[in-house]
Amino acid sequence: MNRLKLFVNGRFVDSSAGGIEVTDPATQEVLCEVPFATADEVDRAVQGAGATFRTWREVPTPERARLLFAYQDILKKNQDDIARLLCRDTGKTWEDARGEVWRGIEVAEHACGIASLMMGETVENVARGIDTYSLVQPVGVCAGITPFNFPAMVPLWMFPLAVACGNTFVLKPSEQDPTVPNRLMELLAEAGAPEGLVQVIHGGKEQVEALLTHPDVRAVSFVGSAPVARSIYATAAANGKRVQALAGAKNHLVILPDADREQAIASLVGATCGAAGQRCMAISAAVLVGEARGWLGDLKAAMAAVRPGPWDDKGASYGPQITRAARERILGCIERGKAEGAQCLLDGSGCQVEGYPDGNWVGPTLFAGVTPEMSIYRDEIFGPVLVTSEVDTLENAIELINANPFGNGVSLFTSSGGAARRFQREIRVGQVGINIPIPVPLPFFSFTGWKDSFFGDQHVYGKEAVRFYTETKTVTARWFDAAPVERPNMTIRLG
Repeated sequence: MNRLKLFVNGRFVDSSAGGIEVTDPATQEVLCEVPFATADEVDRAVQGAGATFRTWREVPTPERARLLFAYQDILKKNQDDIARLLCRDTGKTWEDARGEVWRGIEVAEHACGIASLMMGETVENVARGIDTYSLVQPVGVCAGITPFNFPAMVPLWMFPLAVACGNTFVLKPSEQDPTVPNRLMELLAEAGAPEGLVQVIHGGKEQVEALLTHPDVRAVSFVGSAPVARSIYATAAANGKRVQALAGAKNHLVILPDADREQAIASLVGATCGAAGQRCMAISAAVLVGEARGWLGDLKAAMAAVRPGPWDDKGASYGPQITRAARERILGCIERGKAEGAQCLLDGSGCQVEGYPDGNWVGPTLFAGVTPEMSIYRDEIFGPVLVTSEVDTLENAIELINANPFGNGVSLFTSSGGAARRFQREIRVGQVGINIPIPVPLPFFSFTGWKDSFFGDQHVYGKEAVRFYTETKTVTARWFDAAPVERPNMTIRLG
């Protein structure tokens, strides 16, 4: 059986630790064994990143950008190769996997413009003969803890911008699908990255704790569930680190009766079932306003027309859940919804895919009559399950969503510019789509979840990520003429 290696100081190295088996979610075939790095191996990776930082931070910014130019070019040439690994490890459909890789490449492209992104500010003559200017400098060794659902995209959200800013990086990918991050490291080495620029250690909770408490790690990026994100934030912050922790979500899509019915329903089904619902920006709650309440029949028919399947099934809309445990958790949520009195219009609990009897399949599931007190509304289900609520007005919809503790993403489908403007101003959610179901911004903007969907101060990618991975130093300078000083200056006033 193939046993994965750690990537430390520019080389793939064996770990002395035990590990766990990684299985194909469509067949349960064992794909590889992933080791859980020892404490010494984690420390060696951090120390190696620290040693490289001392030289990498002195590399001119244009040279760092050239490495990213080379890397994004290599990623594009290997997009299909990475996507095939994604399909095998996660069960994603081919187009979904290729799309994930491309969204990661876009951030690497954005990092190529780092020279402009790191420009400071200057004010000449703030007082007589005195200038003030700012310098933007890297923070040091950074760490990233990434989730199973996007093993290519989320690491690429993190380390390209971190190293472009002059930092070094230690990546701890999900132990559930760890082979893609290793492949990203092979390609980074091919692009010419110096040894120790990015390290990869594999493991679970113990390895995460080692990074959160390591004295030489300066900043931590995390993507995962809300309870874990809150714990990551608390632990890392208590150990003096910068933190950006992206957490869970309960994303809503509001449909007004003046919306394009066909577009709204198709968008809603795709945003619910795409990637098997295993994405933090999936739509898991629909709010039907006024006469749009009569569209439930069309919504049910549209959801019933999609089905899961293996990655190479061109007719499949999405793949399996990542593990059997994930599938069982989703099935439990569905049963609780029924017990709480929600109307289950479409039940995917007994879904089977021909030829794949052991796959982690969950069929499209639709609930109606869901209220905020029900667990299927409160909890992030993370599967192809959609709950619907019915309200009378747009104001009611805004009140419902604003009362939800999560604030990752929200969408409104309407043909009214006035309604859209009111919605985007009054909604307390970080990422808003107008007639767009999943409003994930391109990387020159930042991914801006709010409320319990984010813990920290600066978000991932975009300008906020540059601020997260850098510190600003302000210099106030005066150059003296040869004239003698008449008397000492006893105040802090300039000039």
